[in-house]
Amino acid sequence: QVHLVESGGGLVQPGGSLRLSCVASGSIFSIYVMGWYRQAPGKQRELVAAIVSGGSTSYADSVKGRFAISRDNAKNSAYLQMNNLKPEDTAVYYCHAAVAPSALGIGYDYWGQGTQVTVSS
Repeated sequence: QVHLVESGGGLVQPGGSLRLSCVASGSIFSIYVMGWYRQAPGKQRELVAAIVSGGSTSYADSVKGRFAISRDNAKNSAYLQMNNLKPEDTAVYYCHAAVAPSALGIGYDYWGQGTQVTVSS
């Protein structure tokens, strides 16, 4: 079993910044990809950013140039630096990880409990 714990959400004014953190713990041999998704009220969950173990990243068009994802493989952690936040960034942000619990290499998907980000003046 693997647990993901997010932190760093909160209320921020438009133009402000927040940094989200996600730490994975449990039966972990390798983490193939870590990512952040978000879900606003009445909308589907969407991918915000993802990073693979080698460091390659991908971003939703709506956050390119404003958000940056990073990870610390030694700490089984991922981070999302969010700058120039806009009201439309308001959502619950979820951490996701594709984890191999053993050397067999089969990966499983895990999710955190979510952290609220509210951008409002």
